Amino acid sequence: MLEEEQQIEGDSFLPDEYSLNNSIIAIIVEEKNKDKVGGGAPIFFVKDEKELEKISMLLARITLGMVHDLGNRVKIIVKH
Repeated sequence: MLEEEQQIEGDSFLPDEYSLNNSIIAIIVEEKNKDKVGGGAPIFFVKDEKELEKISMLLARITLGMVHDLGNRVKIIVKH
């Protein structure tokens, strides 16, 4: 099937390396733990546990992603 004929559904028209499916969309971490994270996803630094919860839930709602708690005061938002 030619690219022009491919039906656009979600982000399926993007090559796999640019797909948002099964990708980490964001990392949320307390400032005191910023040495525990790195990589290509956007990183959001927060001041405490309360802000960690709030920002991670807001980002998940905005991006339609799922929050995963890594257990070390680091959360990731993943698009499944």
